[in-house]
Amino acid sequence: MSAYKDKTQGTWYVSFRYIDWTGKKTQKLKRGFKTKKEALNYEKEFIRKTAADMKMEMNSFIQVYFEDKKNELKENSIRNKQHMMNKHIVPYFGTRKMNEITPAEIIQWQNAIQEKGYSKTYERMIQNQLNALFNHAQKIYNLKENPCKKVKKMGKSDANKLEFWTKAEYDRFIAGIEPGSEDYLIFEILFWTGIREGELLALSLSDFDMSGNLLHINKTYNRIKKRDVIDTPKTENSVRTIDIPNFLKEEVQEYAKKHYGFPEDQRLFPIVARTLQKRLKKYEALTGVKPIRVHDIRHPYVKHTTKKFNSEKQKTQATKMDLIAWGFCFCIVSYSKRSWTL
Repeated sequence: MSAYKDKTQGTWYVSFRYIDWTGKKTQKLKRGFKTKKEALNYEKEFIRKTAADMKMEMNSFIQVYFEDKKNELKENSIRNKQHMMNKHIVPYFGTRKMNEITPAEIIQWQNAIQEKGYSKTYERMIQNQLNALFNHAQKIYNLKENPCKKVKKMGKSDANKLEFWTKAEYDRFIAGIEPGSEDYLIFEILFWTGIREGELLALSLSDFDMSGNLLHINKTYNRIKKRDVIDTPKTENSVRTIDIPNFLKEEVQEYAKKHYGFPEDQRLFPIVARTLQKRLKKYEALTGVKPIRVHDIRHPYVKHTTKKFNSEKQKTQATKMDLIAWGFCFCIVSYSKRSWTL
């Protein structure tokens, strides 16, 4: 027997030997169990987890999954995945053994999630987390079958309708913000460059090449557990250099002049994502434009950049007219952004 009574504390503990990943026999001691059954269950689950036995509970396999993925996933991705798994998967499958979860149970789980009224895209995100766990178990730990593969995925990968502002709607929005202010420059950069929220919040003056009218994107910002975390962008392709219009370059320069001595390598906008989202809602209400997400501000720019263009780099210059693809058509840039037409 490996479970023993601690007469001093009045609790139970386990002491047993197991073979670790190096093949070495190791002694394990764990105290503080209220009952003998709890102590023995801990021992069995620990050994299954160590051996990656698919009789282990989903709770334990989630720990194995993140241990395996710790050098592959970014810290923010781990945080988001853990949140969704703990909220939407563990309450249903946490104590179920990996090799005993059936397609019928997956369907029942889907029905329960769908009754909560989440968006279709969020439902798909939740589904993807469960798929990732079973895919990993099947690929790495020889789980015989992935029950998710026999069931239709819930939700949708893309929203039914893509929300974004037209040029006229953006003009109405930006007119409600004081020119030259931090908020003004924030939304100008988001709209005219198409960068992501985290990329914007990671920007420093050193990322701008003023002589070449270029913006270098090579990092992203997240606030994690009360810490500012600067990391590489979402994907390798997200490391890129963006041509910026002359008027936007001048707005950045004017903003920098107002903050004379601002460190070149310091975050240009020292706020968090929640603050940015609140400011967006504030100006949407003030100007009466349709509500969209911060992420949606970039869609007009992304729409045209994802099409196939001449690979030769085009630069916007204040001394001449350039042709730049914008939205679903071409826009003309002259000395000022106010001459952009759709």
